[in-house]
Amino acid sequence: MTGKRKRYSAEFKAKVALEALRGELTVAQLVSKHGVHQTLINAWKRQAIEGMAGVFSDKTEPADEAVSAAEVEKLHAKIGQLVVERDFLRKASGR
Repeated sequence: MTGKRKRYSAEFKAKVALEALRGELTVAQLVSKHGVHQTLINAWKRQAIEGMAGVFSDKTEPADEAVSAAEVEKLHAKIGQLVVERDFLRKASGR
């Protein structure tokens, strides 16, 4: 284990997955063409197929950005409260 893991960009993954979905080349040919293991190609292909349904769904926001502003405010208030409590307990314990 002398080297670091290779990181692939989303664009590269999409390109390889699209080629695999088209079926013009076999997975073995894609492996030799792009220098990527066949397990990765199959995983990217599966992820592309599973993610395709999200493209045609009615959702306009990704799941990560679905948190409302009110919920963010509520969480910030809770964080502030916990910080005050922590500081109070730290002073009370003599640390």
